[in-house]
Amino acid sequence: MSHCIGLLSIVSKLSLLVLLLSALCFCSCLSDRIPEFALTKTEENDLKEENNKESVAEDDLDPEDLEVFYPTYQWQTVRPGQAVPAGLHVRLNLQTGEREARLPDNKNEKSDMKDQKKRKRLDEMHINSNSFTSQELKEALAKMKEKEKTESTMEQKTNLEDVRQRFRPIEELKKEFEELNMKIETDFEIMVKLINKFNSSTSTLDEKVAALYDLEYYVHQVDNAKDFLSLGGLQLVINGVNSTEPVLKEHAAFVLGAALSSNPKVQVEAIEGGALQKLLVILATEQPLAVKKKALFALSSMLRHFPYAQLQFLKLGGLQVLRNLFKEKGMESLYIRVVTLLYDMILEKMLLEDSENKEDQMEEKVQQYKQVNLVPAVVEQGWCVIISNLLALPEHDTREKVLKTVHILMAACRDGYQGDYALSTTLNMLRTEYEELAAEEQREGDNDGYFKELLSSINTIIQELRSGYL
Repeated sequence: MSHCIGLLSIVSKLSLLVLLLSALCFCSCLSDRIPEFALTKTEENDLKEENNKESVAEDDLDPEDLEVFYPTYQWQTVRPGQAVPAGLHVRLNLQTGEREARLPDNKNEKSDMKDQKKRKRLDEMHINSNSFTSQELKEALAKMKEKEKTESTMEQKTNLEDVRQRFRPIEELKKEFEELNMKIETDFEIMVKLINKFNSSTSTLDEKVAALYDLEYYVHQVDNAKDFLSLGGLQLVINGVNSTEPVLKEHAAFVLGAALSSNPKVQVEAIEGGALQKLLVILATEQPLAVKKKALFALSSMLRHFPYAQLQFLKLGGLQVLRNLFKEKGMESLYIRVVTLLYDMILEKMLLEDSENKEDQMEEKVQQYKQVNLVPAVVEQGWCVIISNLLALPEHDTREKVLKTVHILMAACRDGYQGDYALSTTLNMLRTEYEELAAEEQREGDNDGYFKELLSSINTIIQELRSGYL
């Protein structure tokens, strides 16, 4: 029993010894770790202090003192506070988050020259230190602007000198033209010479014709036509229409028509000068086709948009004169011209009456047109049948103009058209022809073609004629 108690005391002592040894080891280890922890802490504190010092140093930098960034052809990091010269390639490095810059690549001689100029400007700024003040920047910028202005002025002088070498002054050219007996003349001066040549008793027939030919070119312009009137040329040409020479009649009527086109002032002077009567005489008498063509052209230019002339035209029997052209042989080329003239005069009156413009000037013109009873005169003199008979002509353009005139006269000529068996037959034949042409157009991909429009006009006229029977 005593042996067991002794054994237990030994075991207890051993256990106590083990605990003491373990405590000693733990303390040793802990003492080894503490300096490490302290060293790490010290390093972090040092880093924070250094960062704080750097930030303070950066904050303490005077904003007027900027560090210059010297670029190369390699990407370099741009540090905070550095002044980047203009013209560099700048990028943001997404991996590091820093701005980088470099010089542009030298792809051609032009870019090299630009880089050289930039480097030269930087050199001229005399940057010998790592920073410069705002005053130095201003002075350098002023020098750069002055240099650019000087270069721009030199470039302008060079360009001006180049222009002077390539082109000659107008005064020098005029002087040379005068030496060559040449002169730059205005349209007015040219027309004066042409009128004098035409009116000269010493001029030959060919010279007069040549003068009229050239005058026609100039009087197309409205201002030139007014000058032509003020120079007395209009009356000379009107008298020339009454010449015994057919070629003079032809060219005089041509010049007259050109001067009358869309020129109210000349229209008034022409009708007061007796031009209307002379033109109707040419159309009513036996004359060459070329003469009558030009006379009809001049008559059309006088009557369009001039209700007073249209009224005088009806009073002088102008419709009867035009109707007689359809009885003459060899005048077929004038038929469609006459129909077009009638269509234009009827249409312009209708459009003006339907216009919503109620200005005093327009109202006065409407009253003038009301005195022109053109449509009743057309019906009375049998123009309805004359016009519809032209549908038998083979040309599509002629048919188109005749169809338009028949349609615009439908209300006035309905009774005559409904009893015209020849017209009904012609319309049915034309409908069949244009149905085939329109179908061929559609097969070719043209859904709104020319022949489809003609077919639509024919169908409209047929429908209106049928509706009249109901």
